[in-house]
Amino acid sequence: MKHTFANMCLWATFLLLLVSGMGSLNGQASAGAIQGTVVDPSGQVIKGAAVAVTAESGAKQTAVTGADGKFSVTGLPAGTYAVEISAPGFATQVQHSVVVAAGAARDVPATLTLASVSEEVTVEAEADTSIAAQLSPVKSLLDAASARTEITSNYVTEFTSPVTDFADIIRAAPGTVSWDENGIGMGQSKIYFRGFQDDDYTVTWDGIPFGDTNDPSHHSWAFVPAPAIGYVDFDRSPGTASDMGLANYGGSIHFFSPQLPDAMSMRVQDSYGSWGTNQILGEFYSGLFGGSNPKANFWFEGHHMSSDGYQTYNYQVRTAGTAKFTYKFSDKTYLSIVGTAVIVDANTPNNDSYRYLLTGNPIGTGNQFVNANFLLQNNQYNADGTLNGLYYKYYTYHVPTDFEVIDFTHDFGHGWRLDTKPYTYNYSNHQHYNNDQYSEVTPALTAMSVTTNPVGANTAIDKMNQYNRGGDITTISAASRFGVFRTGGWFEYAFTNRYQNESNPTDWVDEDTVGDLKFHESFITRTIQTFGEYQLVAIPRLTITAGIKDAYYNQTLTQWASGKDVGPLTCSKSETLQQCTAFALHEADYNNVLPSVEVNVRLLNNWSVYGQYGRASIIPFSSIFDVSGAEVSQTPPPTIATTYQGGTVFKINNFSMDADAYHIHFINQYADYTDTTVGDPNYGLTFYYATPPSDTTGLEAEGNLAFGHGISMYLSGTLGSAMYEAAAAQAEVLDSSGNEITPAQAAQPAAWVANAPHDTENIGLAYQSKGWDLGMFNQRVGSRWEDDGSIHQSVPLPAWWMSDLFLNYTVRNGSHFDNSKIKLSINNLFNNNSIADITGEGNITPAGVNTTPTVNDQLYTPSPLDQIQLLPGRSVMLTVQLGFSPKER
Repeated sequence: MKHTFANMCLWATFLLLLVSGMGSLNGQASAGAIQGTVVDPSGQVIKGAAVAVTAESGAKQTAVTGADGKFSVTGLPAGTYAVEISAPGFATQVQHSVVVAAGAARDVPATLTLASVSEEVTVEAEADTSIAAQLSPVKSLLDAASARTEITSNYVTEFTSPVTDFADIIRAAPGTVSWDENGIGMGQSKIYFRGFQDDDYTVTWDGIPFGDTNDPSHHSWAFVPAPAIGYVDFDRSPGTASDMGLANYGGSIHFFSPQLPDAMSMRVQDSYGSWGTNQILGEFYSGLFGGSNPKANFWFEGHHMSSDGYQTYNYQVRTAGTAKFTYKFSDKTYLSIVGTAVIVDANTPNNDSYRYLLTGNPIGTGNQFVNANFLLQNNQYNADGTLNGLYYKYYTYHVPTDFEVIDFTHDFGHGWRLDTKPYTYNYSNHQHYNNDQYSEVTPALTAMSVTTNPVGANTAIDKMNQYNRGGDITTISAASRFGVFRTGGWFEYAFTNRYQNESNPTDWVDEDTVGDLKFHESFITRTIQTFGEYQLVAIPRLTITAGIKDAYYNQTLTQWASGKDVGPLTCSKSETLQQCTAFALHEADYNNVLPSVEVNVRLLNNWSVYGQYGRASIIPFSSIFDVSGAEVSQTPPPTIATTYQGGTVFKINNFSMDADAYHIHFINQYADYTDTTVGDPNYGLTFYYATPPSDTTGLEAEGNLAFGHGISMYLSGTLGSAMYEAAAAQAEVLDSSGNEITPAQAAQPAAWVANAPHDTENIGLAYQSKGWDLGMFNQRVGSRWEDDGSIHQSVPLPAWWMSDLFLNYTVRNGSHFDNSKIKLSINNLFNNNSIADITGEGNITPAGVNTTPTVNDQLYTPSPLDQIQLLPGRSVMLTVQLGFSPKER
């Protein structure tokens, strides 16, 4: 459904008139209060506990318990409230449906139990007593024992685009680099931080790790759409032993589904903007229901987005829905069920360099083929009448996914507690793309002359990456007055099917002979991670968490004969796929014991320092078996990263900040070597080996200043280095007998890890008051390097700025139309089209080898064949949201 800006302005005018004529339904009766005393399980009062009282309208007031454990929140209009109470080392206690009468004080006593680590994160993110921290879109935790950043629910809803994705949201954290060449939310984008690539860290949703099975990379357009993200806990560390993940190696990005409010409400939203982008969204919150003592809650959202995209003919369509149900059986037993379903269809090419060259128009005009029949064919021909290899319909993705999580907790009493999370998620990426675009490219720096190859019977690829994962994460904890002991594990079973066939792009019929089969494998991955840890809280102002985790993986791969790399190649090319049954079978086991220690010292109620040591692992990608003849000389071991870091968190009323320093020693991903010596027994075979180790060291800081009247400024910055060690002699390639067959090409001395910026800076200015949210956020990414094949630090990448502006007005007056909104979003305000990345085809000097790379050397000579990714241009989006709360206030 297409709209114009005129249509949207009519909607906006109508909503403004509706809002301006809407009075609050709440009377200005005498104010009431909520008060109480907070104690621990032994009955001792808790000083410094944070109390947040939230009205059904969303208005929040906070307080802190004194030395006697008491608190009081006054000036409350008559109504119904939720009271959230938290303290360092204790689980959050939330009391819903607390009714306050006019002029009366309601007593709400609280007994807090000891918490798990994940519970502490949730508490601090939502109940903060510092005005600067409350206004900050991004903050840290006084209880943090590692470098953690909390991206608040307010930032997600008010200061990101309505079509955002999780890769865009995470840019708010210090040192994080992400971009999408087709525009925000219009394609797949990756996240980089501290020199870690997308497949070097864990991403979770409601505590469940997700990622590909062939490597732990992530897809920002799949699994977790923006409406399914309430807030984010970004832990730039391996975490403690109880943190489960595919690659805690680099850190963990924890996304959480929205928290469900007590009151019923609904909203419809229409967003329209640049490049024909349109998103329609509907959302329903049931509020608490189920009789006089309501225990159930339900939420559902569904949305449909379509866009032409920033890039030429890179169309995108997404249809998705998310649902969440919670039920509180009693104060001791709780159930939550949440799930998403997403379908993405896109015309994104397989190769970055072609994304600006796709066409829906004729290559040549004024020739005999330009006629009515030609136009009816959607202009998909070359000038000579052959089919155009760059026609956009020859590049398609179809990606359906689903993700379901059940969370069941039960308190057995006497400090014992069970938390179990069974889950499943499924991914099916079916891609078709023409694989032979150019017959001639004239290399000239000023212009590039392109002649497209005609489409033939086998010029395209039919590609599938499909997997199904299911498992459970269970934790049993025992709390005492000294601390909490936790044990449990993660158990997962995953099945994967992947293939690439030569295909005809005119009808997508695959070739059926072995000789034309490019790639086919299926494999099973079994994951078992068990752990034990103890969190000591008995010493005042000191928390120590120490533990150990055993990470075990088993992978069984079946690889069929092919015409490319994988398989024994014993089948005749005249045989069909059904006739050929030859295959290679590999099985690999990986296991590592990973210790961790974290210490947090609360120097003052508003100042803490911390230190951490941790180890984490990542198993080799399945591609190590995707080699000629399926020959694998030795199964390489998992990669280990060792992290040392320390930092501080400080908060006062008008200022909050945190800073950390880190050093990480790790082995990077595997490289490959192909024997090209004619006559050698290993001729033509490809072998994988580990690259030299690297060291990542740096400083990070972020802070927020509150100036009063809802005005605040957010600042963050990083300075670091991610460098390969000069260790060429440490890398070797072994044949099937374990003998070294050739020295491996290693990183050059002091070579920079690809895409790791030297520095980053974030500056944000926000005004948040009386329903208005105005924010401008600017990010600078410093200079970086890209690799050119096996040569590191060969392609220099320039620094760039990106600025985003958001202006919103939301109704928050307690009326039936609360949460109605008008929102203006402008991404890349200054239309910066800097180069974000280059896959180089140019020349490297001297003599094609980077022997002494330094930042000041001009080592790379660009080529017209370079594959260049640019920042997307400016995009503007207007959103009109109509909220409705049918329940009386």
